[in-house]
Amino acid sequence: MCLFQYDDDPEPEERVPAGPLFVPARPGPGRAVVRLFRTPLGARTAVGFTTAERLAATLGPEQPWIRLSESALRALAGPLGASSLTVDPTLTAPAVAAATGPGPVGAPVRQAPETAARNA
Repeated sequence: MCLFQYDDDPEPEERVPAGPLFVPARPGPGRAVVRLFRTPLGARTAVGFTTAERLAATLGPEQPWIRLSESALRALAGPLGASSLTVDPTLTAPAVAAATGPGPVGAPVRQAPETAARNA
């Protein structure tokens, strides 16, 4: 946390125009449809990236996108219940890995039938 506040630093909750954003979209009936996401607490949010490279790094290079201004994105997302806008988010979910070791703690351990009969 910075102990000094400068005149050009916005407050964290202050809305500052983000400029044209790269907005994740998906194909829709005849047009692109803006994708909405959820925050870690479950609230709906619109998402925009400041560069196409940041979008690709977070959502993958195949993710389609459209360019929108911040105000246009807010206008589209607001009626859909997304009252917040997240700029340049990073993926926070853990990577999916193949299960090679034992299962989660507390998960039942399966035994081969001959081992189960021997232990009974």
